Amino acid sequence: MSVWMMPGQGAQKVGMGADLLVLPEVKETFELAQKATGIDLVTLSKEGNEDQINDALNSQVLTSAISVGLSRALLAQGQTPEAIVGFSLGEISGLMVSGILSLVEGFALLNERSHALADACVKNPGAMLALLGATHEDAQAVCDACAEEDVLVCANFNSPGQVVVSGTVAAIDRAEAYWKEQSKRCSRLRTAGAFHSPLMQDAAARVEAFCETLTFNEPVYPLICNTDAKPFEVAQAVERLSNQVKSSVMFEQSISTLIAGGSSEFIEVGFGGVLTNLVKRIDRGVSRKKIGTYTEWDKEVLQVSESDNSGN
Repeated sequence: MSVWMMPGQGAQKVGMGADLLVLPEVKETFELAQKATGIDLVTLSKEGNEDQINDALNSQVLTSAISVGLSRALLAQGQTPEAIVGFSLGEISGLMVSGILSLVEGFALLNERSHALADACVKNPGAMLALLGATHEDAQAVCDACAEEDVLVCANFNSPGQVVVSGTVAAIDRAEAYWKEQSKRCSRLRTAGAFHSPLMQDAAARVEAFCETLTFNEPVYPLICNTDAKPFEVAQAVERLSNQVKSSVMFEQSISTLIAGGSSEFIEVGFGGVLTNLVKRIDRGVSRKKIGTYTEWDKEVLQVSESDNSGN
């Protein structure tokens, strides 16, 4: 078995998901997501332009629906994950794939979470910056040196040599200048605000209130939690999901923990391939695959199945 990885937003592209609509599980997932969010994903994937695809709510719902739909298609083929790990938004996809939330409630949570984050970005403007070549200690040192009276925190631990910091625009400006003064490279992320930081406190409160209305089930497949790289515990679901929008994404730690526990194959179930590349940076010795287009589905699933059935 393998670990299934659910990507976050950021890799969206015009036409994504359209070729997958031939898979009944994907088409059905798109339709269920539309009922919860009001977004016609079939039309969006087939006809959406760049502005429509890059709209924050559209991109989040479409990204998640592709991951969930493909996961359901894999399950229908008899494949099962040994564990699931999601990156930021991808944790919501993971809740649905693991069976912790129904698809209806999962997409409803995604919808509320997306609107809550958008409102928090307007109320508390911010930015995010990827520090290239940074250790965890380097990134924390940047935050300590540049925060002053503003919010500036480590937001995403992506892989060795890549940590993202998040904070007010002024603090990010200082961090960028500080890092470049050391002749090191960095890159501003094209995000609407300072995600995974205390600036998202209002969004966290809204997510907490909404989660109180949901029914959480024990997982069919283990889901590794973003905030602490440990298995998601249903008894702590409301607190975990509230904290998730304002706390660091511990992706590197999650993958390293899974590898230390014996996991050796990782499949990115969703569009883009960002997580596959991060796993390569974390440990080149493990197997990495991605399934986010029909071509990749044919290569990694159908052709393998045909080969197995032929006895080769």
